[in-house]
Amino acid sequence: MSKKTIEHQMDGARYLPNLAIDMVIFGFHDNQLKILLLEYENTNLFALPAGFIKKEEDVNKAARRSLEQRTGLKNIYLEQFYVFGDYQRYNPAPLKAILKGRNLKFKKDHWLLDRFVSIGYYALVDFTQAVPKPDPLSDRCDWYDLNNLPPLMLDHQEMVQKALETLQLNLDRKLIGFNLLPETFTIGDLQILYETILGERQNRSSFQRRILGLDILERIEKKYTGGAHKAPYLYRFKQNQ
Repeated sequence: MSKKTIEHQMDGARYLPNLAIDMVIFGFHDNQLKILLLEYENTNLFALPAGFIKKEEDVNKAARRSLEQRTGLKNIYLEQFYVFGDYQRYNPAPLKAILKGRNLKFKKDHWLLDRFVSIGYYALVDFTQAVPKPDPLSDRCDWYDLNNLPPLMLDHQEMVQKALETLQLNLDRKLIGFNLLPETFTIGDLQILYETILGERQNRSSFQRRILGLDILERIEKKYTGGAHKAPYLYRFKQNQ
C-alpha cells in the first residue's frame, strides 16, 4: 500500500475526533481460545484491531465495518463491553513509533497523537471462516493463543482481560458458543469450549444436565464414529434463540 493511499485512509477529517473503537476478536481452534492482533514492523508493537467512527455513521455500524475489514466476515456476534477513558491511558509514543515505522511524515498535532476515549467491543468469530487482514498502518493481522500473547501497547492487555471477564459472565445467556463452534457439535465439544473460556474443568454429568436444562440446543443425529452405541449425539443451537 502506497504512502499516499495510507495517508488518504488515515485522514482524520473523516472521523469523529478523539473517539476510537478497539475490538477483542475471539476465535476457537484446537481447543485454544485465540485473539486477533495487529503487528507493526520496525516497532516490535502489537495491538488490538481498532477503528474510527465516520462523522455521519452510527457507532455500532462503525464497529461492524471495522470488524468486517479485519476478518472478512459479516453478521457475527459483536457486543460493546466497556469504555476506556482514563487519562493515564494517553501516551502518543507508540503511535509516533508506528508512523515513523511506515516512513510517514507527521506534525506534532497529528490527530492520531491526540488523546482518545476508546469504546471496547468483543466479537466471536468462526476461526475457520475468518480471513485476517491488516489495517493501513499495520503489517500483519494474525491469531495468537490467549495464554501466550505478546506484550500489547497502551492498555490493550487490560481490554483483553475485561473482554474475557465479560465473555465468562455471559456464557449461557449470550449463547457464546454459537460463533465459536461449527454449526453442529457434541456436548463434549461444548464442554471443552466452556472449560477453555472459564479456565477450569467442568463435571461432565452436571455440565450436560445444566446445558440441556437451558433448552437452547436442538439434537440432530448420532455422530457416526466408532460403534453406534458409543456415538455421541450432535447438537446445534435452536434457531429461535
